[in-house]
Amino acid sequence: MTGRVGDPDNPRMAEVAPGSEEMVLAFLAEAADDFVSGEAISGKLGLSRAAVWKHVNALRGQGYRIEAVPARGYRLVAIPDRLGALEIGPLLNTHDLGQVLHCSAEIPSTNDRARELADAGAAHGEVVVAECQTAGRGRRGRSWSSPAGQNLYLSVILRPSLPPQRAPELTLVASVAACEACRKAGVEAGIKWPNDVLVGGLKVAGILTELSAEPDVVHWVVLGIGVNLNSGSGDFPADLRGVATSLSIERGQPVPRALFAAALLSELEQWLDLHADQGFGPIRAAWRERSVTLGREVRADGEGGEITGVAEDIDETGALLVRARGGLVRVVAGDVRLVGRVDPEGA
Repeated sequence: MTGRVGDPDNPRMAEVAPGSEEMVLAFLAEAADDFVSGEAISGKLGLSRAAVWKHVNALRGQGYRIEAVPARGYRLVAIPDRLGALEIGPLLNTHDLGQVLHCSAEIPSTNDRARELADAGAAHGEVVVAECQTAGRGRRGRSWSSPAGQNLYLSVILRPSLPPQRAPELTLVASVAACEACRKAGVEAGIKWPNDVLVGGLKVAGILTELSAEPDVVHWVVLGIGVNLNSGSGDFPADLRGVATSLSIERGQPVPRALFAAALLSELEQWLDLHADQGFGPIRAAWRERSVTLGREVRADGEGGEITGVAEDIDETGALLVRARGGLVRVVAGDVRLVGRVDPEGA
């Protein structure tokens, strides 16, 4: 953002460096509940005190609640419940993910937009975020309920140094990250193979992974993540009521969406870094610890048709190992349903 700000102390100081407003907000966000003096902000960002004051007022005009106390400075009290770059960016502590944000009020699908950007040369870590999707997609072509202003719908563009046969590991990386972000938000979440995040047996998040690859190289991977944050029980479509939930329902209070988005991207980057450094082993162990599938009776789509058995483990590729009547069956893809309950899709 580039702007011109008049300075009553020095009328000739008109140019303000690009991104000054965002940097003022980031400075206040970093201080959390503490006050930051105008002098400190001015010195850190190279702005006049009057320019800082004008940026603060501009932020207030956009819905930010910023308290100002003489001799103490400014304090960020509340941010608007929006998923824009100005809301998410200052909260990020990532080195790659989200450093470029593509934010929209409404688009058909964040994954579709991310794929377009990836094909056009978008960098590793660019993120697409939408307030609403009109054609959100889940696994196996199912629709994903995406009401406006309630939840989180984002897609992350990755350019991993992996052979194509290992790309499915990234789906499990994302499921661990999403599960951990939900746990840190205050709910006891678990993972249903391969990548649905459940709370109390109800679906709270899902992941859709798409990629472009040749036999020996991955061009890009898009991780689409949808998390039900603030939907009420009556906000879900009729076919999802009783099978889907949201973090706000489970923890009894609203979830700050921009804060959760930043936390999720941070978790995802940490797990991606671990995967890049140490391989799939630590991810496999973390997935097992968070699984609500292992040890349960399941129905799965196997190569020879539907099978029923006990989910025993995931192997070194992430495939589910099911002990069926005829022996151990390796499930690579398809639906896995926990016996004794209805599994939601599009939640």
